[in-house]
Amino acid sequence: MTDLALHIDAHWISPYAASAFVALEELGVPYDLVEVSMADGAHRDASYAALTGRVPALVHRGAGRDGADLWLAESSAIDEYLAELFSPPTHARLYPEDRAERAIARQIQAWIRSDLMPIREERSTHTIWYGTERAPLTTAGVAARDKLVRAAKAWLEGRTQLFATWSIADADLAIMLRRVIHDGIPSELNSYVQRQLARPALAKWHTHARPPYRPY
Repeated sequence: MTDLALHIDAHWISPYAASAFVALEELGVPYDLVEVSMADGAHRDASYAALTGRVPALVHRGAGRDGADLWLAESSAIDEYLAELFSPPTHARLYPEDRAERAIARQIQAWIRSDLMPIREERSTHTIWYGTERAPLTTAGVAARDKLVRAAKAWLEGRTQLFATWSIADADLAIMLRRVIHDGIPSELNSYVQRQLARPALAKWHTHARPPYRPY
């Protein structure tokens, strides 16, 4: 048993669990992985001590108040905690070194989690990893896709990644773009998505063998 344990959804489809998973893999630190069966309501069980009842959740054993275990939910909070806990030069960098770029990375993560609701509703991530048949995007879905494309093109500005060095925001942005990759996005963004999915940490998530899908 290691000091860290990451709780993820048992179907391996949560983009937020993917973000925390990729962060840990990029850092190369030892951790335990716990699959939570949300279809069976395991995230509502009393033993699941994340106060928000959300997945993913990171447990850092003995790091809480008075030596208790620290339970931390919300993937962006997990990413930032890990980035502070395992900082360069001994570990990989999850966020840009430059303060302004670091703020942009956090902005991208927050925006993906709080906006673009039509994409998240019409292209939920089980459609990525389970190949579910999709109806055409609604008018609202098309508008959200176009909004995402405009922002991604502006942030990337012809680069192969968001900043001079890779950041966890690249993984989050690529997964969001992957939701609409079959709904018409520019070739340069398609290439960006494929490069990110080929990165070993994200490829490990992307190619994981998944159980039969059970709605929850």
